[in-house]
Amino acid sequence: MGNRLTQIATRTGDDGTTGLGDNTRVSKDSPRPHAMGDVDELNSHLGLLLCEPMPQDVRELLIDVQHQLFNLGGELSIPGFELLKDEALLQLDEALAHYNAALPRLQEFILPAGTRAAAQAHVCRTVARRAERAVVALGKQEAMRETPRHYLNRLSDLLFVLSRVLNRMDGGDDVYWKSERLARAATE
Repeated sequence: MGNRLTQIATRTGDDGTTGLGDNTRVSKDSPRPHAMGDVDELNSHLGLLLCEPMPQDVRELLIDVQHQLFNLGGELSIPGFELLKDEALLQLDEALAHYNAALPRLQEFILPAGTRAAAQAHVCRTVARRAERAVVALGKQEAMRETPRHYLNRLSDLLFVLSRVLNRMDGGDDVYWKSERLARAATE
């Protein structure tokens, strides 16, 4: 990987460009920095989620996800470099199967609400979707591996499932959307 930062205020970005890990400079509004920024924001939101009480196995999974997102950010910062491994995607698939198995089937849409931890997991989910869109946009302009896109897609699904797990942590439940159509159907 590129050089490690030893000085933070370099002023090299004052011209509207940012340095990539391969020592090239690109405009800060180009697709690669957008994707890098969205992945970084997602990692920061996960850090906030980790401040909340949660089961230890969920905590350990999310900490590992943070490391994988750092790998993904590193991969995005160096065009053509591979840092996020397929095993990281497999870990998400296994976690999805594990946590989904214990949840009741959804009968209706749920709102991004409930406990603070569940609501923060939903914030992480939406940022993961934005990061995925940014990676898709980057992939339309430059050749990229599929693993980063797949990872973000699976991660957003997992964060939805974990929000449901976190809402049930102390005997709670999902917060269901009050569909007018379903309400009418129930009274007919």
